[in-house]
Amino acid sequence: MEDFPTPTLQNILDQKELKWIFVGGKGGVGKTTCSSSLAVQLASVRENVLIISTDPAHNLSDAFRQKFSKTPSKVEGFDNLFAMEVDPTPDAADFEELEWAQDSFLTELAGSIPGIDEAMSFAEVIKEVQSMQFDCIVFDTAPTGHTLRLLNFPSLLEKGLNKLMGLQNAMGGMLGPLTRMFGDAGEGGASMPEQLLGKLEGMLDVVRKVNAQFKNPDLTTFVCVCIPEFLSLYETERLVQELAKFEIDTHNIVINQIIFPESVGTSKLLEARRRMQQKYLDQFFELYEDFHIIRLPLLEEEVRGVEALRAFSQNLMKVYVAPSPEGETEEVFRLRKENAALRSRIAELEGKK
Repeated sequence: MEDFPTPTLQNILDQKELKWIFVGGKGGVGKTTCSSSLAVQLASVRENVLIISTDPAHNLSDAFRQKFSKTPSKVEGFDNLFAMEVDPTPDAADFEELEWAQDSFLTELAGSIPGIDEAMSFAEVIKEVQSMQFDCIVFDTAPTGHTLRLLNFPSLLEKGLNKLMGLQNAMGGMLGPLTRMFGDAGEGGASMPEQLLGKLEGMLDVVRKVNAQFKNPDLTTFVCVCIPEFLSLYETERLVQELAKFEIDTHNIVINQIIFPESVGTSKLLEARRRMQQKYLDQFFELYEDFHIIRLPLLEEEVRGVEALRAFSQNLMKVYVAPSPEGETEEVFRLRKENAALRSRIAELEGKK
């Protein structure tokens, strides 16, 4: 009988074969904090972990209080955690550095297929990352719309490269005189058409492998991050549906910035917000009863720096219990924690019936 989904991300740490972990959601919900915290936890059970920011805002450097670039850098305080920040929509100068962009004929052809320039750039990043033999890669993604486009890149690129190869085959001997307009015979005396075909086949092979890995739930999963508000609930539902279309696994939802009853005190504003949040929390649990739903608190301060991330990351691995309100005795607080643990255990046992 299937186990009741526990309200933690421990399942990700237990899934030892996972290679690609995407963390995404609506803007401003705490994706970078959650992805960084998850990477910190993964570093404790994996040989080497890489976290990549594909958000043009690049908040990863702010989260760790350390400057990162487009090449992996070791995170201070870790021997096996690395971070890098890449832009999946590079400018012209970045394009010139890409291997495929060195062939002017390929560049001209690529320009005729909408969106393939971004897709090829992303493919280069994936190719580079794969060559580094990281045990696990965590993606701190851009807001939902951009992320969905990024996840569609492998399929888009596969279709685009198939079109280019079909064009090359159709043109046959005509391609030789045409490519001489862009240069002479290349290395080893190979003709430009042969070089071009070789590059396309090599890139297509990488893209097909990545596409297959992204659709394999043993290798890839997507963690949705949201807050208990209407727009975030709507965006999460859209994201889950789109991921299903792309055949990308998702079974974890992190709900951030929750106001717990213990934190309300005498504030009418906080109590009103808590009631509003509870309405949407109920909807989340109703819609995603077979998901691991992790609840995280609204904090007084930002989570920045390695030590703050280490501390916050514990909330992903165990059920969060709000701290004792002022004036509550130690005995009452202990009983309340035990009560929360018992409620969690009861829910787990009920799910196994």
